Amino acid sequence: METDSAEKKALSVFLAAQRAAVLAVVEGLDARALTTAVLPSGWTPLGLVEHLGYAERHWFQEVVLGKAEPLDWPDDPAPLTTPRPPEVVFAFYADQCRRSDAVLARTPLAAAPLGRHPEPLGEEFGNVRGIVLHMIEETARHAGHLDAVRELIDGRTGLGPR
Repeated sequence: METDSAEKKALSVFLAAQRAAVLAVVEGLDARALTTAVLPSGWTPLGLVEHLGYAERHWFQEVVLGKAEPLDWPDDPAPLTTPRPPEVVFAFYADQCRRSDAVLARTPLAAAPLGRHPEPLGEEFGNVRGIVLHMIEETARHAGHLDAVRELIDGRTGLGPR
């Protein structure tokens, strides 16, 4: 159990660092910049932060626990955009991260998830360890996307703790 605890702590530190990078990259952007698509695919920085909140919810609640409480809003038809204001999206992301941390704190890394992600990826995630690694990967990937978009928005680079 001590090994699990040390590994869980290390994984948690890396996940927290990537989450902090996401928030650092978008810090200081006004509502207009947060909701403006600058790439042809049409996603917005705020929409990507909301997407990361959904990812936290999906992987740690729907997959690890096998259930999640319903949200107060429906999924939006346009991917990676949101009609919600920044304060609502940032609060949602923070809440989902807190919930994920609570699930991780009480669940062994070797535990099998009670839910399942749809195929083709569902088969790849047979334990909580794999899910945490995936969330580090997912969050880091999107932090990089946000880095590039931030540079296009206002020229700022090198934001974030890492």
